[in-house]
Amino acid sequence: MPRHGPDGPDDHDEADEQLPDRRRAALVLVFVLLLVMGGLALVHVLRNMARIQDCAMSGRTNCAPIDAGGNSGN
Repeated sequence: MPRHGPDGPDDHDEADEQLPDRRRAALVLVFVLLLVMGGLALVHVLRNMARIQDCAMSGRTNCAPIDAGGNSGN
């Protein structure tokens, strides 16, 4: 059924109406991808922390890696 506005029939194509929908869908996709990437980063950090805690709980003293290279402040 055709749409009719206060001035008569609408001359908008369906492609014009889909553009904001596509933009909204693209924004939702970007947001979801950012959430997934943030979740993966969080899992990575928590896994490393759990590994260090398990090492420390087993009584070892050399659990955390030491950065021997790099800047020493000199």
